[in-house]
Amino acid sequence: MEYGKIQYVNKPISRIVFGTATPKMFAAFRSNFGTAPDFPQRLETAFALLDEMYATGVNCFDCSDHYGEEPLGEWLEARGLHEKVVILTKGAHYNLWRKRVTDFDILHDCHNSLAKLKTNHLDIYMLHRDNPEVAVKPIVDVLNRLHDEGKIGAFGVSNWTVERIEAANEYAAKSGLIPFSVASPNFGLADQLGDPWGGGCVTISGPSNKAARAYYAAHGIPVFAYSTMARGFFSGLLQSDHPEKAGEVLDEAGMKGYCYPENFERLKRCEILAAEKGVAVPSIAMSWIFHQKELDVYALTSPVTREMMEMNIRAASLPLTEAECKWLDLESDER
Repeated sequence: MEYGKIQYVNKPISRIVFGTATPKMFAAFRSNFGTAPDFPQRLETAFALLDEMYATGVNCFDCSDHYGEEPLGEWLEARGLHEKVVILTKGAHYNLWRKRVTDFDILHDCHNSLAKLKTNHLDIYMLHRDNPEVAVKPIVDVLNRLHDEGKIGAFGVSNWTVERIEAANEYAAKSGLIPFSVASPNFGLADQLGDPWGGGCVTISGPSNKAARAYYAAHGIPVFAYSTMARGFFSGLLQSDHPEKAGEVLDEAGMKGYCYPENFERLKRCEILAAEKGVAVPSIAMSWIFHQKELDVYALTSPVTREMMEMNIRAASLPLTEAECKWLDLESDER
């Protein structure tokens, strides 16, 4: 496992991050967390999965105020791992009634996250969504307040455009405050050509987002890439010559986000290289991410077994040539 270092986080951070938005983790909680008759069994299942992920060398776990925090907090306390694990969590997600990107909501969600994760400090804290109608000043101010109080370390955003990040960081610079120093957009080999969840998602994948990638590279902002496998598009369960069967593999969000001819061509090229190199399709897609050397990338993945996570870890160091990377991303017809 390769590890990176990020300002304001005093632990090494595994380049592969375990995303807790998985069925086993979801099953361990809901509105009746801790009270359901089968709660001990559900929590034991979640603990077993987290144990497997941690045993691979993964020490960074991604969650949010509406998934993963409850079982992760129970596991961290039971295993005594708060000082060894890097917690990445998020707040300020929309609900059915309003866009909750305000200083009040950030304070509310952050304090709830601290309680659910059974800690007094969150290593990396991000805002899950943006509301461009809200000024950046109160957002930057409240995140700096939480940092100064020791409640959060590095902080940043998920699903914010680079224009909004730039505006926030310009305000921070003028005010002598800490800027956003991390971000979590969608990034991977598949081009997210549709919004998977129907609004508010931001991607830096594909040819139309070169400028966004250049911004992250120029400013040295680490990218915690989500949906790196395009919600199963590169799982190996979907074949490029049978696009009509995509609905048997992908959920609704995956269908909306990635089922386009360009991505099926990328999948076809992954299949060809995988066969030539004697590896699985997901390994090619994961390797491609870590060959985008201009970016400081951490890949969020949600495998359901230790073997799958170990495959991701090996894939991070799988050699690909520059020509192969360009060919995979449809930048060239030669490799």
